[in-house]
Amino acid sequence: MMNPSDLIKEYYRPGSRVYEIVLTHARKVSRRALEAAQQAACLNPDPVFPDLVFIEEAAMLHDIAMFMTDMPKLGCYGMHPYICHGILGRRLLEEKGLKRHALVCERHIGTGIRAEDIRSQGLPLPVRDMVPLSLEEEIIAYADKFFSKDPKYIFREHRAEDIIRKMAQYGPDKAETFRLWHKKFGKQQNTAEK
Repeated sequence: MMNPSDLIKEYYRPGSRVYEIVLTHARKVSRRALEAAQQAACLNPDPVFPDLVFIEEAAMLHDIAMFMTDMPKLGCYGMHPYICHGILGRRLLEEKGLKRHALVCERHIGTGIRAEDIRSQGLPLPVRDMVPLSLEEEIIAYADKFFSKDPKYIFREHRAEDIIRKMAQYGPDKAETFRLWHKKFGKQQNTAEK
């Protein structure tokens, strides 16, 4: 069985600022993703039950390549724009033989990035759809939106209404996707800021 925390330690020095940020964020997303998976199962009497072990592992690893990006406020001094952490994570995890986990890295950003988004915004990404396809990928992308990696906000859980407003800045389709995910995976008592 793979231990995500051990894999994170391969790329991040324990005790460093970026290690603490990545680990704190990953644990919060993982916990929220497992709650969302349980909620999805409760709402559908005949579900394809989500793979909880995979969700926990992939949620822990979804930002594994953050260190390769240039984001000094998070303690990252890499060469790549931050938006590239998904494709870089995919590459890292594919090299480890974790192909399914690798796809979560690539597909978790926002509610997914479409080839048309990449073309129209001139994003420094390969031109292809990078959107969650499986139930597990949707759950992890959904859970990720509730938590910032910004050290000022890392311990705060965002409200669903605020996430929808933020997603709308990227297009009404992004906000609608999150709204649909929230209906499927959210609990009303979990939407309040903590």
